[in-house]
Amino acid sequence: MYLGIEIGGTKLQLGLGPGDGTLTALWRGGVDVQRGGEGIREQIMRETPALLDRAGLVRDQVRGVGVGFGGPVDDADQTVIKSHQIKGWDSFPLAQWLTDLLGWPVALGNDADVAGLAEALFGAGQGLSPIFYITIGSGIGGGLIINGEIYRGCGRGAAEIGHLNVDGALDAPVPLEERASGWAIAHFATSKMHRNLTAQQVAEAARVSDEAAQQALNEAWNHLAQGIAHVIALVCPKRIVIGGGVSLMGESLLFEPLRKLVSCRVFKPFAGCYDIVPAALGDEVVIHGALALARKRLGG
Repeated sequence: MYLGIEIGGTKLQLGLGPGDGTLTALWRGGVDVQRGGEGIREQIMRETPALLDRAGLVRDQVRGVGVGFGGPVDDADQTVIKSHQIKGWDSFPLAQWLTDLLGWPVALGNDADVAGLAEALFGAGQGLSPIFYITIGSGIGGGLIINGEIYRGCGRGAAEIGHLNVDGALDAPVPLEERASGWAIAHFATSKMHRNLTAQQVAEAARVSDEAAQQALNEAWNHLAQGIAHVIALVCPKRIVIGGGVSLMGESLLFEPLRKLVSCRVFKPFAGCYDIVPAALGDEVVIHGALALARKRLGG
């Protein structure tokens, strides 16, 4: 049995399971941005024993901890490099802190990477390789999974599709997540429709043929398609799996137009090599991935 932890910009999740795509127990809570990393660490200290109690487990039954952290991490020393959303995480020795707190070994990963691992092992990417996972929410993250293993470059991350430059002048490049994230969609639509909107509200307006809302989505998907075409040219994945809150816009608003836009831009020799599908594991995807990471790194 392992403990999985998801540390995000808006939510914190703790889960217990064997790392095989099943969960024994789950706790989900919100993040107090004002309290930063310290507040999240206090939540972990408080909720971990309570989760064990609810699951009827004792400490000796847990073999280790897997973490999916919402930001870049360093594989060599198992530290957080930084969080782009929550203060109090820069250069934080998260794996060592958890080991000191809980007494278990820790495997630390980036949240998009471990989500991609979960989808490759248990979700929409089962039986296929390579898998490129994209999560689109308040930001955009990516993970490349090859033969069931996370590709991490030289050890500080890889597959950061959200930080591909897709717009702007040479001296002021604009990354993809500033054009196609949930926040970016809402910002663009708000500027056109002259009222404050969320990405979900933009999607609802687009469903009833609001022209400005449809324009906002078209703008976002054009940039997203450009980023995906770059990924295909560089990696040629067998399947691209898209998750996160924006993916819930569904087939007609997101996936169908996106596939058409990618097909117009893709490197033609690779045109028949990939498909683009929605993620399958829902809100627990990072927990499943964190548990799988723990199982892989810390023992069968």
